[in-house]
Amino acid sequence: MPTQSPVAQGPHKPVGNRADAASAPPAERKPAPEVQSSGEVTVVDPVMVKRAVSAAALGNAMEWFDFGVYSYIAVTLGHVFFPSGNPTAQLLSTFGAFAAAFLVRPIGGMVFGPLGDRIGRQKILAITMIMMAVGTFAIGLIPSYATIGVGAPILLLVARLVQGFSTGGEYGGASTFIAEYAPDKKRGFLGSWLEFGTLAGYVGGAGLVTLMTALLSTEDLNSWGWRIPFLVAGPMGIIGLYLRMRLEETPAFAQLEKEARTKEKARREAEKRIGIREMIFGQWRSMLLCIGLVLVFNVTDYMLLSYMPSYLTSELKYDETHGLLVVLGVMVLMMGVQPFAGRLSDRFGRRPVIAAGCLGFLVLSVPALLLIRQGSLLAIALGMAALGLLLVAFTSTMPATLPALFPTRVRYGSLSIGFNVSVSLFGGTTPLVVTALIGATGNKMMPAYYMMAAAVIGGIAVLLMSESARKPLPGSPPAVENEAEARDAVRAARRPATAASTA
Repeated sequence: MPTQSPVAQGPHKPVGNRADAASAPPAERKPAPEVQSSGEVTVVDPVMVKRAVSAAALGNAMEWFDFGVYSYIAVTLGHVFFPSGNPTAQLLSTFGAFAAAFLVRPIGGMVFGPLGDRIGRQKILAITMIMMAVGTFAIGLIPSYATIGVGAPILLLVARLVQGFSTGGEYGGASTFIAEYAPDKKRGFLGSWLEFGTLAGYVGGAGLVTLMTALLSTEDLNSWGWRIPFLVAGPMGIIGLYLRMRLEETPAFAQLEKEARTKEKARREAEKRIGIREMIFGQWRSMLLCIGLVLVFNVTDYMLLSYMPSYLTSELKYDETHGLLVVLGVMVLMMGVQPFAGRLSDRFGRRPVIAAGCLGFLVLSVPALLLIRQGSLLAIALGMAALGLLLVAFTSTMPATLPALFPTRVRYGSLSIGFNVSVSLFGGTTPLVVTALIGATGNKMMPAYYMMAAAVIGGIAVLLMSESARKPLPGSPPAVENEAEARDAVRAARRPATAASTA
């Protein structure tokens, strides 16, 4: 049984003996179910895997810096693009444009997913990052409503659609890339760095908006200051693309690409015959689980990181600068906890960690929001920190959990479709729906009730899903860090066959 290393350079020593395997009795030659798909054990180089993870996380950070800036400056954008005497109507219009980007995300996933299989995942991730940067940079150039009238919100909507289309190809590709090349026993830890990149992007966006809010008067911010965070996206996109392309040009990444193409050539030919119908209905149970898990993940994510800054300002009349600083502090706290929570999911399992997050949101959403509504800095910080730590249960585990729902032959396409459909219907619409519910009912506790409903759906998905920690991905061979672990995996795979032969 040979080993292959999709990230290590140079020749690879075989684990096991081909001649022995060929001469063995048929019963002994039958591989165990976990390696039946390829008859191989993948030996990865941890240093090279970390470089690959860094490249994916970097792109994610760039994507979500661009996406996050829009959220944190939503109140100002309402004044610039949607003038109205009603602040709630302004905020609804702004979040409406925000939500519109999510309507095209499934289309982006269906376009970029197959392309990622044909021309390479890193190439697609670079393309989506540039598209996001261009869309964000364009927002900074759009004249205000006072200058060109209704053309301003129309151009804003077009730029948001470009952002949404590009983002449709980002998460599925990045999480699949990391999951397929990470060692089985560290997939949770390594996958957690993808969302670490997301949080880093949010921190960068929130920090820049907070700085602009603190340094500029309201008049300056409304007239020209709001453009600066969007214009920064242009040079940041160029820098991010340069760094990613430099990583791709190293010998390790060239070897990775070459071996991945060789190893997956047959699978890709088979995938070309797999239509959207099979990706969705052929995996209907996994698809529903994916949608449920992504729902609780993204509803709580967008509630805390995108909606709460505007909630503090528009609904609770809290000082905008202090509100953004609190959110910024919560995200820094989450970044510190993220890798440790990923390790916990490797040790104790994905299901216990995700279940703890669902239970926490079900029980603590109302108390946390009551704390936030008290209005003092300490109370708001405690309430937001509680929600942030609960959210880590999802951000640290989902990059490893979601790819494990689908077999290799449909993983990229099915995950991209399920993820983006759920985000479009539930995650990205969270600020819009909650703002509308508050406006219709006058009940400012709606954010808590919405998170509790999401937690119930996520909890059901957790009960129905299988544990995937420390196991090979469906349809993929075991992935280990060194030759010794590879030999252990080979011996473990042969034991059932030997036992069956003896019996």
